[in-house]
Amino acid sequence: MFASHCAGQDVLRPIFPEDVEWKPFPAFPPGAQLAILVGNPTEAGPYMIRVRLQPDTKILPHRHPEDRVYTVISGIFYIGVGEEFDAEKLLAYPPGTAVVLPGNTPHFHWSKSGGYITQVTAIGPLGLEYVNPKDDPRHGK
Repeated sequence: MFASHCAGQDVLRPIFPEDVEWKPFPAFPPGAQLAILVGNPTEAGPYMIRVRLQPDTKILPHRHPEDRVYTVISGIFYIGVGEEFDAEKLLAYPPGTAVVLPGNTPHFHWSKSGGYITQVTAIGPLGLEYVNPKDDPRHGK
């Protein structure tokens, strides 16, 4: 599957935690970072990324066109579904949990009990559209 879609993925290649390259992502607020593990999320094809949120970081309501599978790597992953941020709608998932999110589902995140890392597996290209354009860090406030 990966060999035909992802250059350099046709051989066994471990990715150790110390080799993960965390970078800011323009669509994320300060306190959130992204690391690309497999593939190229800007292109068609499979990709795997990790998202790391520092404590008390919110990603306001947004949607992705692609179906996603989140795997909680560390911390408690809080995610809520809806077009408005509502702390009462947040569900908490511990490490080891896989969360399936259908494409175009409006949702939001909050690292309210400490930082967390999730791994996202999907078929690109990755898209991210905020429900309220004013919430998008790429456009300023």
